[in-house]
Amino acid sequence: MSKVIVLRMAGPMQSWGSSSRFTRRSTEAFPTKSGILGLLAAAQGRRRTDPIEDLAQLRVAVRVDQRGELLRDFHTAHRRNESMPLSERYYRADAAFAGFVEGPNDLIDGLSQAILRPAFPLYLGRRSCPPTMPLRLAVRDEEMWEVITTTPWLASKYYQKKQRFEQYVSLRVLADEGIIPESVGATSAQTLQDVPVSFDSEHRMYTFRTVEETRIALENPEYVQVSPQEGTRLGHDPMGVL
Repeated sequence: MSKVIVLRMAGPMQSWGSSSRFTRRSTEAFPTKSGILGLLAAAQGRRRTDPIEDLAQLRVAVRVDQRGELLRDFHTAHRRNESMPLSERYYRADAAFAGFVEGPNDLIDGLSQAILRPAFPLYLGRRSCPPTMPLRLAVRDEEMWEVITTTPWLASKYYQKKQRFEQYVSLRVLADEGIIPESVGATSAQTLQDVPVSFDSEHRMYTFRTVEETRIALENPEYVQVSPQEGTRLGHDPMGVL
């Protein structure tokens, strides 16, 4: 038997790198599996040298509820009296993602409680990116796809109201291979090197996974039904006075 943890990953900034090298620290447009599993490991108090084979077997999916904006930061650092090379670091600002983690009942229950009382500080990809609360929304025992399609839209109220004339919104879903049903069909697939083998700072290792993508429609709770004429007025038609 398996359960699914539903996470709300939102905050001022997030950064989910899967291919960062040297002085350029990029971010994906969605949370990576390694980043999510790192968050769960921190919640449980696992050290970087502790085994993580059980976490690596968890199935993960992400729904892009509010994609945010790409932010670039020029970063300087010093080690003792020595200046380190200038680096470029990228973040997703003002973004919100729904995360879904599926695994055995006992493991999921333990992770769920750890998120509520984390042993180490939790962050969204980098230590400078704390999450806003709540982080854990629910633990459900339905099929993974059912949970993905029935979890309400998690975008901010401000973002939802900006699209108040749309009854349904189309959201991007990225999932481990096999989560998207054949009846729905994946629209594309990509390979990412973001499955952690070891978080050890001296021997960090990652392996590959296939990430499938599709889109789903969710209801907008801030939808306002109006006539075409009323919609034009509320939408501020600059030629309306003419």
